[in-house]
Amino acid sequence: MQSIEILGLLAGFISTISFFPQVLKVWKTQSTKGLSLGMYILYLLGLILWAAYACLIDSVSLLITEIVTGIFVFYILFHKLGYRAGKCKKHG
Repeated sequence: MQSIEILGLLAGFISTISFFPQVLKVWKTQSTKGLSLGMYILYLLGLILWAAYACLIDSVSLLITEIVTGIFVFYILFHKLGYRAGKCKKHG
């Protein structure tokens, strides 16, 4: 593996894992109160564009990290939108 791909994987891993504490908090508390819906929607859009870019330049490290981060962000958005729709009274 080229050292540039290793650097990409390391950078992507650190960026991706930064979302894990937020995902864990949402999972444990079942609350998304205080999280910005707009920020997470825009971030997911950015991740989709980065993933498309990764495909175009054949960057496996970038594609993997964008997909994993996207899963984390989608989880948070799923709960945020579900709670906004009134499916869970105590969360917002």
